[in-house]
Amino acid sequence: MSWYLILKTIHILSSTLLFGTGLGTAFHGWMAQRSRDVRAISVVSRNVVLADWIFTAPAVVVQPVTGVALALNAGFPLTSGWLVLAIVLYGVVGACWLPVVWLQIRMHQLVKQALAADTPLPTLYYRYARWWFILGWPAFLCVIVIFYLMIAKPELSP
Repeated sequence: MSWYLILKTIHILSSTLLFGTGLGTAFHGWMAQRSRDVRAISVVSRNVVLADWIFTAPAVVVQPVTGVALALNAGFPLTSGWLVLAIVLYGVVGACWLPVVWLQIRMHQLVKQALAADTPLPTLYYRYARWWFILGWPAFLCVIVIFYLMIAKPELSP
């Protein structure tokens, strides 16, 4: 197998892992929040944070490394319009994901406190949950566009 195909396989697998983990944790987190069951939310929020560290964070690093290596190996200038747009959109995804990680950690702390005190979740938890949900949408849509750009590589002016 060529170096290019190895890179491409790693890139595709990590992009799938990034997208799938994001979608899966978002679904489970949202459904747990809707239940308002503090015990369920506690377990799910712990696992969402864990999944981000185990799966999402490594994929976040692997994506640009393999993406740039693939582009250079295939002879695409890093100034190609579709590649520039993909990189910009990846930056938007990161700008959404970093606060989401902070929110997830903080939300999990609030859940643990409520569980320990046997109290309902505070209003702050639901404010954070709303922002967590809102920030997920632009990231999700940008990833869809990035998948299209990776596959189609349309002629775009930089």
